[in-house]
Amino acid sequence: MKLRNIITTLLVGFLVGLFAFPAKANLANALNDGQHVLLMRHADAPGYGDPAGYQLDKCSTQRNLGDKGRKQAIILGQWLSSQGINSANIISSVWCRCLDTAKLLNKGAVTTSPALASFFDDMRLEKQQTQALEKLIQTQLNENPKTPLILVTHHVNIQAYTGKVINVGDMVLVKVDKNGKHISQQIYPSPSF
Repeated sequence: MKLRNIITTLLVGFLVGLFAFPAKANLANALNDGQHVLLMRHADAPGYGDPAGYQLDKCSTQRNLGDKGRKQAIILGQWLSSQGINSANIISSVWCRCLDTAKLLNKGAVTTSPALASFFDDMRLEKQQTQALEKLIQTQLNENPKTPLILVTHHVNIQAYTGKVINVGDMVLVKVDKNGKHISQQIYPSPSF
């Protein structure tokens, strides 16, 4: 009877590993094919919008990550490592909550781009910002097709680009065409923390 339990345990472990591995490999493989980008909404930042009179060059005037958000960003980075993504080309919005999320992922140097800036305060900029995002993706994937591209931004930017509303810390793997335009997507919810 003990031998049967051991064999059953080994078989279950093998099957779990067999089916779990392709899911891991798929994200890493997709991000190395020059046709995918991972969009990430910044981690948890208590509140809604930014305080009146906020300044982009002064984090103390903005809505920022709380303790929960910092922990979430670290766990997001660990989860990405478990998916086979140990380094990436990370580009962030200039908002401090996005920059802090991007840095806490611990996947390499972080740069910023105005193409990832929130247009929450002026929704008339949606089309212009989305076109800038497409251009950023096109340029980055053409220059670095074998390097995972992770863009940390805001819900309005992700919704305008993909049509999907996601929660803080959630990610969207987007397949793009040669012009950086959205073709399809797969949502990856933020890992539990």
